[in-house]
Amino acid sequence: MKTSTVRRRESIAVGAPAKIWKLRLYVAGQTTKSLTAFGNLKQICESHLKGRYSIEVIDLVEQPQLSKGDQILAIPTLVRKLPQPVRKIIGDLSDTERVLVGLDLRAAD
Repeated sequence: MKTSTVRRRESIAVGAPAKIWKLRLYVAGQTTKSLTAFGNLKQICESHLKGRYSIEVIDLVEQPQLSKGDQILAIPTLVRKLPQPVRKIIGDLSDTERVLVGLDLRAAD
């Protein structure tokens, strides 16, 4: 799995600022866990951020040096680059509620 970016945008009303979410998913090859994490992330983004997100997938098997910038210790790891502050979620992102709270898309109970 090479570094790739998935971008989705919708047209918005003139004058309305678009808050684009920049997400980076660190994986290690095309393992079941890596593919599951990507699929879960896509589903969450399409449900809650439709048209307002970009996903960059970084495969640490092919580019291990890129883990240093975001201090990646486990994989898969999702890093929310924007909006600030930076947030990290480790795992395959199958617990949707935990991911939504971690991304600040839903308040913790």
